[in-house]
Amino acid sequence: MDFSYSENQDAIRDAIQKICAGFDDAYWLKKDHDGGFPNEFYDAVARAGWLGICIPEEYGGAGLGIMDAAIMMRTISESGAGMSGASAVHMNVFGLNPVAVFGNDEQRARMLPPIVEGKAKACFGVTEPNTGLNTTQLKTRAVRKGDRYVVNGQKVWISTAQVATRILLLARTTPLEEVKRPTHGLSLFYADFDRTRIKVHEIEKMGRKAIDSNELFFEDFEIPVEDRIGEEGRGFDYILHGMNPERVLIAAEAVGLGKLALARAADYAKTRIVFNRPIGMNQAIQHPLAKNWMNLEAAWMMVLSAAWQYDKGLPCGAAANAAKYLAGEAGFDACQQAIMTHGGFGYAKEFHVERYLREVMIPRIAPVSPQLVLSFIAERVLGLPKSY
Repeated sequence: MDFSYSENQDAIRDAIQKICAGFDDAYWLKKDHDGGFPNEFYDAVARAGWLGICIPEEYGGAGLGIMDAAIMMRTISESGAGMSGASAVHMNVFGLNPVAVFGNDEQRARMLPPIVEGKAKACFGVTEPNTGLNTTQLKTRAVRKGDRYVVNGQKVWISTAQVATRILLLARTTPLEEVKRPTHGLSLFYADFDRTRIKVHEIEKMGRKAIDSNELFFEDFEIPVEDRIGEEGRGFDYILHGMNPERVLIAAEAVGLGKLALARAADYAKTRIVFNRPIGMNQAIQHPLAKNWMNLEAAWMMVLSAAWQYDKGLPCGAAANAAKYLAGEAGFDACQQAIMTHGGFGYAKEFHVERYLREVMIPRIAPVSPQLVLSFIAERVLGLPKSY
């Protein structure tokens, strides 16, 4: 069993590190303070061709696997960009997987190259205010009228909708009471983001100010039939295909952010002198940081295992969920410990670690809560009765 990176993966990491080196702590601190999408960073990643890391080569992408993308996303997060940098490109890296897999040739040729080139920015419209993770209960309706669907409804926690030019949207095309199974009757669309029919309200939030989160209101929003991905009513199946790689990538980002926080804490512990000795000599400082390192390493092994399983076409639901859970918890613990290691200075923005703690809440909560992951493992892996 070989745990080392391939030569190609080393090259990916090195190339991403070089891009990220052009965006220092001051850049991300300013973005955290002022907000506004990090277009300069996004454009740099796009120019180098990395937005299409998982998109097939025939559509301008690199055609690489989720493991390669996980290394890329960890590197971005660990560079100092944190979730602000990772989230700027996250959707474009994995989000159009349903188009690549289930779209027809015309759709792939039309929809994928603009993402690779950075000419299009996509957002992902699934979650609704009153359904949360109970996706089968979505209320947003798409009613077919001739060669178009007319959409009315609401979505929430939609990232990058302030700057998006396209939306990957899941909506119900057949009423719930008319389908045999709740997972039936949902359809997937990839459409132009028509701001005359989609009202966007930004949500003020705890962290990651550079990447907007929004509530969307659809009012007679029209989508051409040719922008429906795959068969009508099978959108839930298509979305499921993208959930495991999303969990893997956000887990990679959590590990990167945790590693970043740990490195800052260790550096501070070496140089901070109290009672005429560096605080890093004290086991009360050493031991929690050592535990953080071990937990982050273990989480990363789970990320790589899940990514390997996905890339091999193996069932990877348990591994992907476990990776997300372990990375989210390990990343959170490391970011919290980084503040405690800094003491009062950890509360100051100029030391950056307080930003890491605010941002690491994202991979801990989303795209699935820790509690639902535990329930999934209990039910699907251990065979325990369903609890919800």
